[in-house]
Amino acid sequence: MSKIKNLQKEMLRYENITYLKKNMILLYGYIMLILLKIKLKKLKKFDNIRFAQKSCSNINILKIIKSYGVKVDAVSLGEIIRALTAGFTSKNNDLVFTSDILEDKTLKKIIQYHIPVNIGSLNMIEKIGKISPKHPVWLRINPKFGDGHHIKTNTGGENSKHGIWDINKAISDLKYYNLSLIGLHMHIGSGINLDNIKKMCDSMIQCALNINQKIQFISAGGGLNIPYKPHEKEINLEFYYNMWNKTRNFISSQLSCPIKLEVEPGRFIVAQSGVLITQVCAVKQMGNNCFIIINSGFNDLIRPMLYGSYHKISVIHQLNKMPIVQSTTDYIIAGPLCESGDLFTTNHEGLLLKRTLPTVIPGDYIIIHDTGAYGASMSSNYNSRPLIPEILYQNNNFYTIRKRQKIKDLIQLEL
Repeated sequence: MSKIKNLQKEMLRYENITYLKKNMILLYGYIMLILLKIKLKKLKKFDNIRFAQKSCSNINILKIIKSYGVKVDAVSLGEIIRALTAGFTSKNNDLVFTSDILEDKTLKKIIQYHIPVNIGSLNMIEKIGKISPKHPVWLRINPKFGDGHHIKTNTGGENSKHGIWDINKAISDLKYYNLSLIGLHMHIGSGINLDNIKKMCDSMIQCALNINQKIQFISAGGGLNIPYKPHEKEINLEFYYNMWNKTRNFISSQLSCPIKLEVEPGRFIVAQSGVLITQVCAVKQMGNNCFIIINSGFNDLIRPMLYGSYHKISVIHQLNKMPIVQSTTDYIIAGPLCESGDLFTTNHEGLLLKRTLPTVIPGDYIIIHDTGAYGASMSSNYNSRPLIPEILYQNNNFYTIRKRQKIKDLIQLEL
Protein backbone atom coordinates (compact mmCIF):
# COMPACT_ATOMS: atom_id res chain seq x y z
CA MET A 1 0.00 0.00 0.00
CA SER A 2 2.99 2.34 0.41
CA LYS A 3 3.38 2.44 -3.39
CA ILE A 4 -0.26 3.47 -3.71
CA LYS A 5 0.13 6.25 -1.14
CA ASN A 6 3.24 7.59 -2.87
CA LEU A 7 1.41 7.65 -6.19
CA GLN A 8 -1.50 9.49 -4.62
CA LYS A 9 0.89 12.13 -3.30
CA GLU A 10 2.52 12.43 -6.71
CA MET A 11 -0.83 12.87 -8.40
CA LEU A 12 -1.88 15.61 -5.99
CA ARG A 13 1.20 17.84 -6.24
CA TYR A 14 0.52 21.57 -5.96
CA GLU A 15 1.18 22.24 -9.63
CA ASN A 16 -1.38 19.56 -10.53
CA ILE A 17 -3.98 21.18 -8.29
CA THR A 18 -3.24 24.52 -9.90
CA TYR A 19 -3.81 22.99 -13.31
CA LEU A 20 -7.18 21.58 -12.23
CA LYS A 21 -8.35 24.32 -9.90
CA LYS A 22 -10.99 25.88 -12.17
CA ASN A 23 -13.49 23.17 -11.22
CA MET A 24 -13.89 19.96 -9.30
CA ILE A 25 -12.67 17.04 -11.39
CA LEU A 26 -12.98 13.31 -10.96
CA LEU A 27 -9.39 12.30 -11.56
CA TYR A 28 -8.36 8.89 -12.85
CA GLY A 29 -4.76 8.43 -13.56
CA TYR A 30 -1.33 7.02 -13.39
CA ILE A 31 -2.52 5.37 -10.21
CA MET A 32 -5.08 3.51 -12.30
CA LEU A 33 -2.39 1.93 -14.47
CA ILE A 34 -0.22 0.88 -11.53
CA LEU A 35 -3.15 -0.39 -9.49
CA LEU A 36 -4.48 -2.44 -12.36
CA LYS A 37 -1.23 -4.36 -12.45
CA ILE A 38 -1.32 -4.83 -8.69
CA LYS A 39 -4.98 -5.83 -8.55
CA LEU A 40 -4.96 -8.11 -11.57
CA LYS A 41 -1.89 -9.88 -10.29
CA LYS A 42 -3.84 -10.74 -7.15
CA LEU A 43 -6.64 -12.19 -9.30
CA LYS A 44 -4.41 -14.06 -11.75
CA LYS A 45 -5.32 -17.51 -10.38
CA PHE A 46 -8.83 -17.15 -11.76
CA ASP A 47 -9.23 -18.40 -15.33
CA ASN A 48 -11.29 -15.35 -16.31
CA ILE A 49 -11.38 -11.87 -14.80
CA ARG A 50 -14.51 -10.03 -15.89
CA PHE A 51 -14.71 -6.32 -15.14
CA ALA A 52 -18.08 -5.08 -13.88
CA GLN A 53 -18.07 -1.93 -15.98
CA LYS A 54 -21.01 -0.38 -14.12
CA SER A 55 -18.43 0.60 -11.51
CA CYS A 56 -16.44 2.70 -14.00
CA SER A 57 -17.75 2.80 -17.56
CA ASN A 58 -15.53 5.40 -19.24
CA ILE A 59 -14.58 4.08 -22.67
CA ASN A 60 -10.93 5.08 -22.22
CA ILE A 61 -10.74 3.11 -18.96
CA LEU A 62 -12.39 0.14 -20.68
CA LYS A 63 -9.65 0.25 -23.34
CA ILE A 64 -7.01 0.09 -20.60
CA ILE A 65 -8.87 -2.79 -18.95
CA LYS A 66 -9.01 -4.64 -22.28
CA SER A 67 -5.27 -4.16 -22.87
CA TYR A 68 -4.65 -6.36 -19.82
CA GLY A 69 -6.71 -9.21 -21.25
CA VAL A 70 -9.65 -8.65 -18.90
CA LYS A 71 -13.18 -9.53 -20.06
CA VAL A 72 -16.16 -7.26 -19.46
CA ASP A 73 -19.75 -7.39 -18.25
CA ALA A 74 -22.51 -5.12 -19.57
CA VAL A 75 -25.85 -4.52 -17.83
CA SER A 76 -27.57 -2.22 -20.33
CA LEU A 77 -27.66 -1.38 -24.02
CA GLY A 78 -25.49 1.65 -23.29
CA GLU A 79 -22.85 -0.52 -21.63
CA ILE A 80 -22.94 -2.95 -24.56
CA ILE A 81 -22.23 -0.09 -26.94
CA ARG A 82 -19.49 1.26 -24.65
CA ALA A 83 -17.82 -2.16 -24.58
CA LEU A 84 -18.06 -2.57 -28.36
CA THR A 85 -16.66 0.94 -28.84
CA ALA A 86 -13.75 0.07 -26.55
CA GLY A 87 -12.95 -2.93 -28.74
CA PHE A 88 -14.59 -5.81 -26.88
CA THR A 89 -16.35 -8.49 -28.93
CA SER A 90 -18.44 -11.57 -28.16
CA LYS A 91 -15.57 -13.83 -29.21
CA ASN A 92 -14.22 -16.10 -26.46
CA ASN A 93 -17.06 -14.95 -24.20
CA ASP A 94 -15.20 -11.64 -23.74
CA LEU A 95 -18.45 -9.65 -23.49
CA VAL A 96 -21.48 -10.91 -21.55
CA PHE A 97 -24.79 -9.13 -21.02
CA THR A 98 -26.29 -9.48 -17.53
CA SER A 99 -29.79 -8.32 -16.66
CA ASP A 100 -33.23 -9.22 -15.32
CA ILE A 101 -35.03 -7.90 -18.42
CA LEU A 102 -34.52 -7.89 -22.18
CA GLU A 103 -35.69 -4.73 -23.91
CA ASP A 104 -36.31 -4.97 -27.65
CA LYS A 105 -33.45 -2.68 -28.73
CA THR A 106 -31.07 -4.47 -26.40
CA LEU A 107 -32.12 -7.90 -27.69
CA LYS A 108 -31.61 -6.74 -31.28
CA LYS A 109 -28.02 -5.68 -30.48
CA ILE A 110 -27.36 -8.93 -28.58
CA ILE A 111 -28.48 -11.04 -31.53
CA GLN A 112 -26.59 -8.86 -34.03
CA TYR A 113 -23.29 -9.42 -32.20
CA HIS A 114 -24.15 -12.87 -30.80
CA ILE A 115 -23.45 -11.70 -27.25
CA PRO A 116 -23.91 -14.33 -24.50
CA VAL A 117 -26.69 -13.44 -22.04
CA ASN A 118 -26.55 -13.97 -18.29
CA ILE A 119 -30.24 -14.59 -17.62
CA GLY A 120 -31.79 -13.23 -14.43
CA SER A 121 -35.53 -13.76 -15.11
CA LEU A 122 -37.53 -16.61 -16.63
CA ASN A 123 -39.30 -14.39 -19.17
CA MET A 124 -35.91 -13.57 -20.71
CA ILE A 125 -35.60 -17.22 -21.75
CA GLU A 126 -38.79 -17.08 -23.77
CA LYS A 127 -37.94 -13.71 -25.30
CA ILE A 128 -34.50 -14.69 -26.57
CA GLY A 129 -35.47 -18.30 -27.35
CA LYS A 130 -38.23 -17.30 -29.78
CA ILE A 131 -35.83 -15.20 -31.85
CA SER A 132 -32.39 -16.80 -31.41
CA PRO A 133 -32.45 -20.58 -30.78
CA LYS A 134 -29.18 -22.10 -29.55
CA HIS A 135 -28.07 -18.69 -28.28
CA PRO A 136 -25.34 -19.04 -25.59
CA VAL A 137 -26.67 -18.20 -22.13
CA TRP A 138 -25.69 -18.22 -18.50
CA LEU A 139 -28.07 -18.56 -15.58
CA ARG A 140 -27.73 -16.04 -12.77
CA ILE A 141 -28.79 -18.00 -9.72
CA ASN A 142 -30.38 -16.43 -6.65
CA PRO A 143 -29.11 -18.73 -3.87
CA LYS A 144 -31.97 -17.56 -1.61
CA PHE A 145 -29.67 -15.53 0.63
CA GLY A 146 -27.63 -12.37 0.17
CA ASP A 147 -24.92 -10.17 1.64
CA GLY A 148 -23.36 -6.71 1.19
CA HIS A 149 -22.07 -3.62 2.96
CA HIS A 150 -25.57 -2.10 2.86
CA ILE A 151 -29.11 -3.41 2.41
CA LYS A 152 -29.20 -1.63 -0.96
CA THR A 153 -26.20 -3.63 -2.23
CA ASN A 154 -27.62 -7.02 -1.17
CA THR A 155 -28.43 -8.95 -4.36
CA GLY A 156 -29.65 -12.29 -3.01
CA GLY A 157 -32.62 -13.71 -1.13
CA GLU A 158 -36.33 -13.07 -1.44
CA ASN A 159 -35.93 -9.32 -0.87
CA SER A 160 -33.75 -8.97 -3.96
CA LYS A 161 -35.09 -8.65 -7.52
CA HIS A 162 -32.00 -10.32 -8.98
CA GLY A 163 -31.49 -13.81 -10.32
CA ILE A 164 -33.35 -17.05 -11.01
CA TRP A 165 -35.27 -18.48 -8.06
CA ASP A 166 -36.78 -21.60 -9.69
CA ILE A 167 -33.82 -23.35 -11.30
CA ASN A 168 -35.82 -26.40 -12.42
CA LYS A 169 -38.27 -24.21 -14.34
CA ALA A 170 -35.37 -22.32 -15.90
CA ILE A 171 -33.76 -25.55 -17.14
CA SER A 172 -37.08 -26.80 -18.50
CA ASP A 173 -37.56 -23.53 -20.41
CA LEU A 174 -34.00 -23.57 -21.74
CA LYS A 175 -34.58 -27.04 -23.19
CA TYR A 176 -37.94 -26.03 -24.65
CA TYR A 177 -36.44 -23.04 -26.46
CA ASN A 178 -33.25 -24.91 -27.37
CA LEU A 179 -30.88 -22.41 -25.76
CA SER A 180 -27.25 -23.33 -25.07
CA LEU A 181 -26.39 -23.21 -21.37
CA ILE A 182 -22.68 -22.39 -21.02
CA GLY A 183 -22.32 -21.08 -17.46
CA LEU A 184 -23.70 -20.56 -13.97
CA HIS A 185 -23.33 -17.21 -12.23
CA MET A 186 -23.86 -16.27 -8.60
CA HIS A 187 -23.53 -12.81 -7.01
CA ILE A 188 -24.96 -12.15 -3.54
CA GLY A 189 -23.96 -8.52 -3.04
CA SER A 190 -21.30 -5.83 -2.98
CA GLY A 191 -19.09 -5.86 0.10
CA ILE A 192 -19.47 -9.55 0.91
CA ASN A 193 -18.53 -11.21 4.18
CA LEU A 194 -16.10 -14.12 3.82
CA ASP A 195 -18.20 -16.08 6.30
CA ASN A 196 -20.80 -16.50 3.56
CA ILE A 197 -18.43 -17.82 0.90
CA LYS A 198 -18.75 -21.48 1.91
CA LYS A 199 -22.53 -21.15 1.94
CA MET A 200 -22.36 -19.59 -1.50
CA CYS A 201 -20.09 -22.33 -2.85
CA ASP A 202 -22.35 -25.05 -1.42
CA SER A 203 -25.30 -23.43 -3.16
CA MET A 204 -23.43 -23.38 -6.48
CA ILE A 205 -22.61 -27.08 -6.11
CA GLN A 206 -26.20 -27.95 -5.30
CA CYS A 207 -27.51 -26.03 -8.32
CA ALA A 208 -24.93 -27.43 -10.72
CA LEU A 209 -25.60 -31.02 -9.67
CA ASN A 210 -29.35 -30.43 -9.80
CA ILE A 211 -29.05 -29.09 -13.35
CA ASN A 212 -26.74 -31.98 -14.28
CA GLN A 213 -25.60 -30.55 -17.62
CA LYS A 214 -22.14 -30.01 -18.97
CA ILE A 215 -21.17 -26.33 -18.70
CA GLN A 216 -18.09 -24.31 -19.56
CA PHE A 217 -17.98 -21.72 -16.76
CA ILE A 218 -18.97 -20.90 -13.20
CA SER A 219 -18.77 -17.32 -11.95
CA ALA A 220 -18.17 -16.32 -8.35
CA GLY A 221 -19.63 -12.89 -9.06
CA GLY A 222 -18.06 -9.79 -7.55
CA GLY A 223 -18.45 -7.67 -4.43
CA LEU A 224 -14.80 -7.94 -3.37
CA ASN A 225 -13.97 -5.50 -0.57
CA ILE A 226 -11.37 -2.76 -0.52
CA PRO A 227 -10.16 -0.91 2.60
CA TYR A 228 -12.00 2.42 2.60
CA LYS A 229 -11.29 3.07 6.31
CA PRO A 230 -7.78 3.08 7.85
CA HIS A 231 -8.41 -0.02 10.00
CA GLU A 232 -10.01 -2.08 7.22
CA LYS A 233 -8.18 -4.81 5.33
CA GLU A 234 -8.47 -6.01 1.77
CA ILE A 235 -10.39 -9.23 1.24
CA ASN A 236 -8.43 -12.45 1.78
CA LEU A 237 -8.18 -13.47 -1.87
CA GLU A 238 -6.21 -16.64 -1.14
CA PHE A 239 -9.07 -17.99 0.97
CA TYR A 240 -11.67 -16.71 -1.50
CA TYR A 241 -9.98 -18.33 -4.49
CA ASN A 242 -9.29 -21.65 -2.72
CA MET A 243 -12.95 -22.02 -1.72
CA TRP A 244 -14.16 -21.37 -5.24
CA ASN A 245 -11.44 -23.49 -6.85
CA LYS A 246 -12.47 -26.47 -4.74
CA THR A 247 -16.04 -25.83 -5.79
CA ARG A 248 -15.09 -25.67 -9.46
CA ASN A 249 -13.03 -28.87 -9.25
CA PHE A 250 -15.82 -30.78 -7.52
CA ILE A 251 -18.46 -29.68 -10.04
CA SER A 252 -16.09 -30.46 -12.91
CA SER A 253 -15.48 -33.98 -11.61
CA GLN A 254 -19.18 -34.64 -11.05
CA LEU A 255 -20.25 -33.35 -14.47
CA SER A 256 -17.23 -34.85 -16.22
CA CYS A 257 -16.31 -31.68 -18.10
CA PRO A 258 -13.61 -28.97 -17.83
CA ILE A 259 -14.92 -25.76 -16.23
CA LYS A 260 -13.32 -22.32 -16.13
CA LEU A 261 -13.60 -20.29 -12.92
CA GLU A 262 -14.54 -16.65 -13.37
CA VAL A 263 -14.60 -13.67 -11.01
CA GLU A 264 -16.41 -10.39 -11.68
CA PRO A 265 -14.96 -7.50 -9.65
CA GLY A 266 -15.63 -3.83 -10.25
CA ARG A 267 -14.55 -1.56 -7.42
CA PHE A 268 -11.81 -3.98 -6.32
CA ILE A 269 -9.99 -3.10 -9.54
CA VAL A 270 -10.69 0.63 -9.92
CA ALA A 271 -11.93 2.21 -6.65
CA GLN A 272 -8.53 3.20 -5.27
CA SER A 273 -7.42 4.65 -8.59
CA GLY A 274 -9.68 7.70 -8.50
CA VAL A 275 -9.98 10.85 -6.42
CA LEU A 276 -12.52 13.66 -6.53
CA ILE A 277 -10.85 17.07 -6.35
CA THR A 278 -13.11 19.79 -4.98
CA GLN A 279 -12.66 23.33 -3.71
CA VAL A 280 -13.84 24.89 -0.46
CA CYS A 281 -16.46 27.55 -1.24
CA ALA A 282 -17.68 28.38 2.27
CA VAL A 283 -17.06 27.54 5.92
CA LYS A 284 -20.16 27.92 8.10
CA GLN A 285 -20.53 27.60 11.87
CA MET A 286 -24.05 26.36 12.57
CA GLY A 287 -24.44 26.04 16.32
CA ASN A 288 -22.14 23.23 17.41
CA ASN A 289 -21.48 22.11 13.85
CA CYS A 290 -18.97 23.56 11.43
CA PHE A 291 -19.75 22.89 7.76
CA ILE A 292 -17.37 22.97 4.84
CA ILE A 293 -19.36 23.56 1.66
CA ILE A 294 -17.54 22.39 -1.43
CA ASN A 295 -18.32 22.78 -5.12
CA SER A 296 -19.23 19.12 -5.61
CA GLY A 297 -22.39 17.37 -4.46
CA PHE A 298 -24.00 13.96 -4.43
CA ASN A 299 -24.71 14.47 -8.11
CA ASP A 300 -20.95 13.85 -8.56
CA LEU A 301 -20.45 11.23 -5.81
CA ILE A 302 -23.60 9.65 -4.41
CA ARG A 303 -22.14 6.83 -2.29
CA PRO A 304 -21.95 8.77 1.02
CA MET A 305 -25.54 9.99 0.72
CA LEU A 306 -26.94 6.72 -0.65
CA TYR A 307 -25.13 4.22 1.56
CA GLY A 308 -23.51 6.29 4.29
CA SER A 309 -20.22 5.22 2.74
CA TYR A 310 -16.91 6.35 4.20
CA HIS A 311 -14.29 7.96 1.96
CA LYS A 312 -10.95 9.23 3.16
CA ILE A 313 -10.80 13.03 2.96
CA SER A 314 -7.65 15.14 2.88
CA VAL A 315 -6.83 18.84 2.53
CA ILE A 316 -4.45 20.76 0.30
CA HIS A 317 -4.06 24.45 1.10
CA GLN A 318 -3.65 27.19 -1.47
CA LEU A 319 0.01 27.77 -2.30
CA ASN A 320 0.03 31.40 -1.23
CA LYS A 321 -2.00 30.80 1.93
CA MET A 322 -0.18 27.96 3.64
CA PRO A 323 -0.72 28.25 7.42
CA ILE A 324 2.45 28.76 9.44
CA VAL A 325 1.02 26.77 12.33
CA GLN A 326 -1.27 23.94 11.33
CA SER A 327 -4.45 23.54 13.41
CA THR A 328 -7.34 21.10 13.09
CA THR A 329 -11.10 21.47 13.22
CA ASP A 330 -13.99 19.02 13.35
CA TYR A 331 -15.97 19.50 10.14
CA ILE A 332 -19.03 18.18 8.37
CA ILE A 333 -18.46 18.14 4.60
CA ALA A 334 -21.43 19.25 2.51
CA GLY A 335 -22.13 19.97 -1.12
CA PRO A 336 -23.90 22.87 -2.86
CA LEU A 337 -27.14 21.08 -3.78
CA CYS A 338 -30.52 22.31 -2.57
CA GLU A 339 -30.89 19.17 -0.46
CA SER A 340 -30.16 18.63 3.24
CA GLY A 341 -28.86 15.17 2.47
CA ASP A 342 -26.08 16.54 0.26
CA LEU A 343 -23.39 15.38 2.66
CA PHE A 344 -20.13 13.47 2.41
CA THR A 345 -19.73 12.63 6.11
CA THR A 346 -22.68 10.57 7.34
CA ASN A 347 -23.22 7.05 8.61
CA HIS A 348 -25.54 4.28 7.37
CA GLU A 349 -28.49 5.87 9.18
CA GLY A 350 -27.83 9.27 7.64
CA LEU A 351 -26.60 10.80 10.91
CA LEU A 352 -23.99 13.55 10.70
CA LEU A 353 -20.41 12.53 11.36
CA LYS A 354 -17.67 15.04 12.04
CA ARG A 355 -14.28 14.60 10.41
CA THR A 356 -11.15 16.08 12.01
CA LEU A 357 -9.22 17.89 9.27
CA PRO A 358 -6.63 20.66 8.96
CA THR A 359 -8.38 24.02 9.36
CA VAL A 360 -9.42 25.33 5.95
CA ILE A 361 -10.52 28.60 4.39
CA PRO A 362 -12.41 29.20 1.12
CA GLY A 363 -10.16 28.46 -1.83
CA ASP A 364 -8.45 25.46 -0.23
CA TYR A 365 -8.92 22.01 -1.74
CA ILE A 366 -10.78 19.00 -0.37
CA ILE A 367 -9.68 15.67 -1.83
CA ILE A 368 -12.13 12.77 -1.59
CA HIS A 369 -10.29 9.49 -2.09
CA ASP A 370 -11.17 6.06 -3.50
CA THR A 371 -13.78 7.38 -5.92
CA GLY A 372 -12.67 5.38 -8.96
CA ALA A 373 -15.66 3.06 -8.58
CA TYR A 374 -19.26 4.29 -8.59
CA GLY A 375 -18.15 7.91 -8.75
CA ALA A 376 -18.52 9.18 -12.31
CA SER A 377 -20.63 6.17 -13.32
CA MET A 378 -23.37 7.08 -10.80
CA SER A 379 -23.22 10.83 -11.32
CA SER A 380 -26.29 12.79 -12.43
CA ASN A 381 -27.60 16.20 -13.49
CA TYR A 382 -29.57 16.84 -10.29
CA ASN A 383 -30.13 20.59 -9.75
CA SER A 384 -29.28 20.93 -13.46
CA ARG A 385 -25.57 20.70 -12.71
CA PRO A 386 -23.50 19.53 -15.71
CA LEU A 387 -21.39 16.39 -15.44
CA ILE A 388 -17.82 17.18 -14.46
CA PRO A 389 -14.79 16.16 -16.54
CA GLU A 390 -12.80 13.00 -16.03
CA ILE A 391 -9.04 13.37 -16.31
CA LEU A 392 -6.50 10.64 -16.89
CA TYR A 393 -3.18 11.36 -15.19
CA GLN A 394 -0.52 9.27 -16.89
CA ASN A 395 3.23 9.66 -17.12
CA ASN A 396 3.05 13.11 -15.48
CA ASN A 397 0.56 14.33 -18.09
CA PHE A 398 -3.16 15.08 -17.99
CA TYR A 399 -5.59 13.76 -20.60
CA THR A 400 -9.27 14.64 -20.73
CA ILE A 401 -11.20 11.36 -21.06
CA ARG A 402 -14.63 12.90 -20.50
CA LYS A 403 -15.25 16.49 -21.52
CA ARG A 404 -17.03 18.86 -19.20
CA GLN A 405 -20.73 18.84 -19.98
CA LYS A 406 -22.23 22.24 -20.72
CA ILE A 407 -25.57 23.59 -19.56
CA LYS A 408 -26.60 24.07 -23.17
CA ASP A 409 -26.18 20.30 -23.63
CA LEU A 410 -28.86 19.77 -20.98
CA ILE A 411 -31.21 22.34 -22.43
CA GLN A 412 -30.85 21.13 -26.01
CA LEU A 413 -32.57 17.80 -25.25
CA GLU A 414 -35.68 19.66 -24.08
CA LEU A 415 -36.11 22.11 -26.94
